[in-house]
Amino acid sequence: MFNTAEITSQESENKTGPIKAVIVGAGNRTNVYSTFAVENPKELQIVGIVEPDPLRRKNAAERFNVPKDNCFESIDTFVHRPKFADAVINGTMDEIHVQTTIPILKAGYDVLLEKPIGTTEKEILKLNEIASFYGRKVMICHVLRYAPFYTEIKRRVLDGLIGEIINIQTAENVGYDHMAVSFVRGKWNSKENCKSSMLLAKCCHDLDIIAWLMSGVNPKRVSSFGSLMHFHPEKAPEGAGKRCLVDCEIESDCPYSARKNYIEQDKWGWYAWRSIQHLGPDPTVEEKIESLKTDNPYGRCVWHCDNDVVDHQSVIIEFENGATAAHNLVGGSAKACRTIHIIGTKGEIQGCLEDGYFTIRHPDPRKGHAYKTEKVYINVSNNMHGGGDLLLVADFVHVMKGNEPSISTTSLEDSINGHLIIFAADQANEENKVVNI
Repeated sequence: MFNTAEITSQESENKTGPIKAVIVGAGNRTNVYSTFAVENPKELQIVGIVEPDPLRRKNAAERFNVPKDNCFESIDTFVHRPKFADAVINGTMDEIHVQTTIPILKAGYDVLLEKPIGTTEKEILKLNEIASFYGRKVMICHVLRYAPFYTEIKRRVLDGLIGEIINIQTAENVGYDHMAVSFVRGKWNSKENCKSSMLLAKCCHDLDIIAWLMSGVNPKRVSSFGSLMHFHPEKAPEGAGKRCLVDCEIESDCPYSARKNYIEQDKWGWYAWRSIQHLGPDPTVEEKIESLKTDNPYGRCVWHCDNDVVDHQSVIIEFENGATAAHNLVGGSAKACRTIHIIGTKGEIQGCLEDGYFTIRHPDPRKGHAYKTEKVYINVSNNMHGGGDLLLVADFVHVMKGNEPSISTTSLEDSINGHLIIFAADQANEENKVVNI
């Protein structure tokens, strides 16, 4: 298992000193990734900001002491400046990932690109072709590969501990509060608006893990079933209003209460208070309540929003070597968690990321026995990606310095299969058929 210190301490023949990077899209994810620069200034420096929102651009510039001349409102103005950094961290919204990354590659920068790569198969393949043509490094923010839980599982699979993989079963149970803030009230609640299905926006991590564990064996065909079953007006409980703090009779007992989630528990503030960021970094409780009562989209009842993405979906995959896999996405669960069960020809691995361990089992035919068991304990971070966020950035810096990539490295060409599975799954679900890849 590697850690940040192990990655960043290695010297490179090709690059000494810190990698200099420009943030494109000063949102939540780039805010997380750029924390690496705060904690490791000798390894990574943020030297430019591209962000159309003037307040976010100003805040990011102040955080990293970026001069005004290196702050840009648009990609066009940025790429017309002579190259002044090594790389770009692109955290724009899903639907513009490819269209913003292409001019960045042409301008000479390598890129750490937030997932998903893009929202269609065609544009992803185009990006891969252009990156290859210009000889640029592109790594995708599939941070789960870097979570120590999954990295250690991958090591065991590579070591042949369970033999050849026969079947992989994964599940992502999206917590009720996350489901509401992102996929019911929030900006990923409609494919028409963000161009991403829920499976693409939320589970490209999980399908990437499946494709990664299969070690380059291509997916062959996919089937899928899912729908918007719960979060629509017909399922609204008696007494539910249109806004939590305006006309709802059940707000005090509702798990989706905007007051409970965003004020009392102080969750998801990056999203919930976006519309009142002009009031400053610390709006008062009174200002938050007034916002939720009026035009704040996060004050809406979860059964009376404009969401149209699925709230649950199941995917079945067959690979070219005959192995199969299944993934279940379920939104609105009490416990947010990711689970995995890999069954091979010599044994199996099973675990839950949030529990902090996985179990390895091998057949044991001795009298009175059924199988041998070993538990592998992992130090699991409290963040939703199991500690993988900054390890991803550390590996990106490591690769940018000319070092060999880790087993987790999410190169563009190695990250495509998981996306192809998702596109096929959504097509299969929408058209009620099995889709060949």
